[in-house]
Amino acid sequence: MLTSYKELIVWQKSFVVSKMIYQATSGFPKSEVYGLASQMRRAAVSIPSNIAEGYTRAHRQEYIQFVRTAFASGAELETQLLLAKELGFLSLKVFSEINDLLTEVQKMLNKLINSLIHPKP
Repeated sequence: MLTSYKELIVWQKSFVVSKMIYQATSGFPKSEVYGLASQMRRAAVSIPSNIAEGYTRAHRQEYIQFVRTAFASGAELETQLLLAKELGFLSLKVFSEINDLLTEVQKMLNKLINSLIHPKP
């Protein structure tokens, strides 16, 4: 049994995504500091934050809701990543690295949600 949300691989990987987003957006144009860069950072940080908060909740339904929120933040970030790439703010290499890890996190979150909804006996 896990003793902390920090032991969850999905939390660890989403934390890495957050760091990657902070590093990638630091090179965005100054005009985007309060625009796309800020939105991407908030969405990225929301993923591990909601996993952590949900993990600490006393009721399974609350945990599920927080993990769903983390998943939704991942979808939001995915859209923002695509826009940043299309606008030329991210290189294809950086985009691919972040997007690949984010896709993995999204799949893991989906599996976590399903395991919480349908726990094995």
